[in-house]
Amino acid sequence: MKIAKIVALLGLLAMAGILVYGFTVGNFTQEGNVLLSMPWGIVSLVDLYVGVILFSGWIVYREKSVVRSVAWVVLVMTLGFFTASLYTLIALQTSSGDWKRFWMGKRWQST
Repeated sequence: MKIAKIVALLGLLAMAGILVYGFTVGNFTQEGNVLLSMPWGIVSLVDLYVGVILFSGWIVYREKSVVRSVAWVVLVMTLGFFTASLYTLIALQTSSGDWKRFWMGKRWQST
């Protein structure tokens, strides 16, 4: 579980750094238009959102609260895998070293 925590933390730090870089140096509207004009730009976005949908499904499954689920999913859809890394790190920290609790979240107690 320690390796998983390190990977999640590295993902969180990498995403934080790249988001700061993108928002401070890039032009979201202009570069987004260029990205969407290229076939591989579209492929990349579809790939990203398939991952977002799958990861969001795991969040919805883990969380019993609809409000918490919606909040996390909205954050994943807006901040991408920065939020996913944060969610994973929190899930790892709160699972007490139990992989079943990590994967199942709040549902772990009801099985």
